[in-house]
Amino acid sequence: MSESQPPVDAPKEKQPELLPILPLFDAVLFPKMVLPLVVMQGESVKLVDEAMTKNRVIGLLVSKTTSAEASSKGSGQAAESPEAKPASGGEVKKTDPEKDLYRIGTSATILRMAKTEDNRAQLLVQGLARFRVRDFITGKPYLQAYVEYLTDVGHKDKETEALVSNLLGLFARVVELAPGLPKEVGSLAKTIQDPGILADMIASTINATVEEKQKILEIDNVNVRLKEVTRLLNYQLEILELGHKIQSQVKVDMDKRQREYYLRQQLEAIKEELGEKDETTIELEEYRAKIKEKNLPEEAKKEALRELSRLSKMHPSSAEYSVALTYLDWLTGLPWNESTQDTLDIKKARKILEEDHYGLEKAKRRIIEFLAVRKLKPDSKGPILCFVGPPGTGKTSLGKSIARAMGRKFVRISLGGVRDEAEIRGHRRTYVGALPGRIIQGIRRAQSNNPVFMLDEIDKVGSDFRGDPSSALLEVLDPEQNFSFSDHYLDVCFDLSKVMFITTANILDTIPPALRDRMEVLELLGYTLDEKIIIANRYLIPRQRKAHGLKAEHITFTKGAVKQIISGYTREAGLRNLEREIANICRGVASKVAEKGTGHETITVGNIQKYLGPVRFISEAKERISTPGIAMGLAWTQAGGELLFVEATAMKGNKNLTLTGHLGDVMKESASTALSFIRSNAASLGIDEDFFEKHDIHIHVPAGAIPKDGPSAGVTMLTALVSLLTNKTIRKDLAMTGEITLRGQVLPVGGIKEKVLSAHRAGIKTLILPKWNKKDLEEIPKKVRKDFKFHFVDKMMDVLKLALSG
Repeated sequence: MSESQPPVDAPKEKQPELLPILPLFDAVLFPKMVLPLVVMQGESVKLVDEAMTKNRVIGLLVSKTTSAEASSKGSGQAAESPEAKPASGGEVKKTDPEKDLYRIGTSATILRMAKTEDNRAQLLVQGLARFRVRDFITGKPYLQAYVEYLTDVGHKDKETEALVSNLLGLFARVVELAPGLPKEVGSLAKTIQDPGILADMIASTINATVEEKQKILEIDNVNVRLKEVTRLLNYQLEILELGHKIQSQVKVDMDKRQREYYLRQQLEAIKEELGEKDETTIELEEYRAKIKEKNLPEEAKKEALRELSRLSKMHPSSAEYSVALTYLDWLTGLPWNESTQDTLDIKKARKILEEDHYGLEKAKRRIIEFLAVRKLKPDSKGPILCFVGPPGTGKTSLGKSIARAMGRKFVRISLGGVRDEAEIRGHRRTYVGALPGRIIQGIRRAQSNNPVFMLDEIDKVGSDFRGDPSSALLEVLDPEQNFSFSDHYLDVCFDLSKVMFITTANILDTIPPALRDRMEVLELLGYTLDEKIIIANRYLIPRQRKAHGLKAEHITFTKGAVKQIISGYTREAGLRNLEREIANICRGVASKVAEKGTGHETITVGNIQKYLGPVRFISEAKERISTPGIAMGLAWTQAGGELLFVEATAMKGNKNLTLTGHLGDVMKESASTALSFIRSNAASLGIDEDFFEKHDIHIHVPAGAIPKDGPSAGVTMLTALVSLLTNKTIRKDLAMTGEITLRGQVLPVGGIKEKVLSAHRAGIKTLILPKWNKKDLEEIPKKVRKDFKFHFVDKMMDVLKLALSG
């Protein structure tokens, strides 16, 4: 604890007014005290050499810089005890005295000096007197200053005696409690008669900061100096007594468990000394290194260190040990700061998207726009895209292409059938087998905090007594909130703002409005016949050929064969069934090649039935509407558009209306509305007004096992009834859709693109659509639009004029 040795007699000489100045770091020399020093710099050594040739007197001023800052100038640290290494003198030349040095210091005489082989000077100096610097003299080989010497102020009285007595009592108690102070120091203090020297001696001995000791050095009033030293001594005594009390309390209160823990710690220390660390210790050290290496956010780091501290106090056989270990494993395994570099080459991204997918222009354009914005503004928040469309239209594979185009990792989780909120937010650690939610699990699998994260089938999320997962997704899919996503298991916030979330759905109606509002919807509404042919030749056939071990010389498809597979064996908006049929053909050819060892098969329209059997779907549009009372409409389903036939017949009866075909309430109401319109306009339509009084009417919509609903069949039902009652057939190449009112108005309906594409697949040439749906034709490819003749109507009378022959 002491920075200087007890005073010895110094040579009594007149103090010079011009002193060479040597800065001190982390040490203070008091008058009459002895201090060892080591001088390392050439200029400082020169100062010492010249002092030794003259009167051996130098001035010591404490530097305001710390030892760490002083080390950059080539200075060492001050010694903390006489047995430790000596205090160091600073470099004089580079010191700014006005800023770096205190103005009050101690003059000292060099008692002994010795030089080492590396040109260092080791000194033993004794303090002489306090001085104040009047002027610094620079420009010399070393720093000098004109000084004035300070004398102690005050006279010895009762207050001084009381202060000295109190100080000696406190110091005796400190010497008794402090393990680093020899007992002789207490006896030495009692022999000092001068109160000022006593205060200096105790101040140099106690454990105080350099600033506090410098403050005592600057006090010339003896009583004030005694009081300040007493204050510092009281503070140190309180710390020592508190430590002693704690140590005594620990010894008294140590029970069996504490004793075991203490012994176990000693055993670990012994093993460490012997180099025999157990697995638990190694494991804890690995986690501590991981926490430091991962550079966790402040909140996560605090939680990890707290859990590690708890873990170090547990026995490995404890049930809580494995729980804490798993938690630390998750906390240190997440990519808190690991990101992949975005590929912001727009041309390259466009090329990748074109390579992976044909069509889907709207979705591709939106991705290119996102990349362009990210290139211009790197800190922009990512969009939440929602791909909506029938199955098999490429929603999931488009997400993979986006990740490849951006150079990001890709993660996909399926939300179909998820009913538990904990699947999203995780379970709390109080539960047995608790784990984080699927979001955090996906982030860990990606090992990147900015992957492309696909939430598949978001429209099929359910809710029950275990919570509502769609509500838990509200925070995940909100760019304004997900920077602080809180998982119940982690219990610390994780930043999801860098993640690009993509969701997929077949329909939007089942997605809660609040969740739907957070997403930007992009519709993938199915492919035309020409698009399917191109996709089959470019992607599906090569993929299935490779999957079945075939080469180009083994199997080829003609364009007619591909077209026949699409129209005769599949009826879908997507491509899954088409790929299955191509796989069936490839398996058949693969069996021949495997049996013969070689061979080549060209798949044509003529031999396609050999692999796929008879044609499954035949266009029955023209045959089905060859008699009055049958009309062809267009319907929307989750799998795309479909043709919808409405059949009407009349029989003798008592004005009953029968509806069959598994119809919903809205569709039944459309039939009643159509019949009411016909009865109210019977005269203008050329129908007997009493016809309904003597007949029953039966309306049937085929495929009776399939549920059907919606208002868009109203126009078709009305046309079928008028065709029946006027005995006029409907044009064979005509299909229609639209909602009707009692006044005969035709209202707009949805799903126009899907309905038009289904009519195109069936070979229909003329369509009747509501006038208000004319704007929806912009989404339909120009090549498809050219194959149709569109009629846009807003009144039912116009529909009948266009639909009925004659």
